[in-house]
Amino acid sequence: MPAALEGIRVLDLTQIMAGPFCTMLLADLGAEVIKIENPRGGDDSRRMAPPYYNGESAAFIAMNRNKYGIAVDIRTPAGKQVLWRLIETADVLVENFRPGTMARLGFGFDEVHARYPALVYCSISGFGQTGPYRERGGFDLVAQAMSGVLSVTGSPEEPAKIGVPMSDLNAGLYASHAILAALLSRIRTGEGQFIDTSLFEAALAYTLWESNEYWATGTAPQRLGTAHRLAAPYQVFATASGWIAIGAANQRNWEHLASALDRSDLLQNPKFATNADRMANLAELVETLTATLKTRTTEEWLQVLDEAGVPCGPVLTLDEVYQHPQVKARAMDSEVQHPIAGRIHAIGFPVKYSSTPGQMYRPAPVLGQHTFAMLESLGYSPEQRRQLENDGVVLDAHLET
Repeated sequence: MPAALEGIRVLDLTQIMAGPFCTMLLADLGAEVIKIENPRGGDDSRRMAPPYYNGESAAFIAMNRNKYGIAVDIRTPAGKQVLWRLIETADVLVENFRPGTMARLGFGFDEVHARYPALVYCSISGFGQTGPYRERGGFDLVAQAMSGVLSVTGSPEEPAKIGVPMSDLNAGLYASHAILAALLSRIRTGEGQFIDTSLFEAALAYTLWESNEYWATGTAPQRLGTAHRLAAPYQVFATASGWIAIGAANQRNWEHLASALDRSDLLQNPKFATNADRMANLAELVETLTATLKTRTTEEWLQVLDEAGVPCGPVLTLDEVYQHPQVKARAMDSEVQHPIAGRIHAIGFPVKYSSTPGQMYRPAPVLGQHTFAMLESLGYSPEQRRQLENDGVVLDAHLET
């Protein structure tokens, strides 16, 4: 069966994370994604290293699997002509320059839409294409800070950045979702459209409970560490050997937890009778539970709580994660051969399809790996290709095949 997005051509004029993540998600489902980079250095994430795989940036490799890669200077007249020829063949264009940059280059949505009205055009930026902050750059930390995410993350004493760049990743995820919706709409109307999303909005949109707590109470939510905002006990606790995550979020699980800990006294304590009581007395609840949990190791408590049906889990480091049997069973550690980096790992596909699963088609491209092949498909002769490279308009990796 053909891949879900087979036959969809995507032009990827993005770099670093949000845009490349968006287009990688589309490539994983079979879209033909052509990553277009500057011949002089390419995507900035190629220089975000160490770590390296045999001299190749791990940061770049992580975000650009399953893509073709060409290097074209779209600031030059000849480079612009190459891009126009590519646009003529494409279904989707994704860019994450600062607002206004593509228009100054002659490739803004209005210009492109006038010539190719069926193209879906997606822009990802720091704060969106409108508003007083539209011209500011996009940085995950700043987006987390200004969206309120940092204000509700960390301990009561100090905010903490979420350990993964959620603003970038969410922006890419929202953009890929929007692109698929726009492609479906195009089937009905024949018309493409403009998609505008940002790191700032992608972070803010995830504060669902927190924003509604503010609207419902008029008070800004506070930082609670690993504790749940609406239920207790639901957080990470210290044990004799490390940490354990316990999710006793409803009354039944709370009662099972107290029994498993041999703390029936907690069920008689009016301070902990209901979830509302436990939330009101959270500090005292955590203190007494921690005292008990510190009497045994994490491994011992995991066995006890599993047998009692209490949701729980260890706090694993990534080296432990990739040795876990569930990770192996779900094929979340993939491998692919890279022409320079060699055999490398890649995170597996988090969604399993019965008929059109994601696939590992190819590793992230070397800078300019497919430039000449793509130019040839556009009708450029060998002499024209060499001249473009001699003029610095394009770069081909000239890998041996």
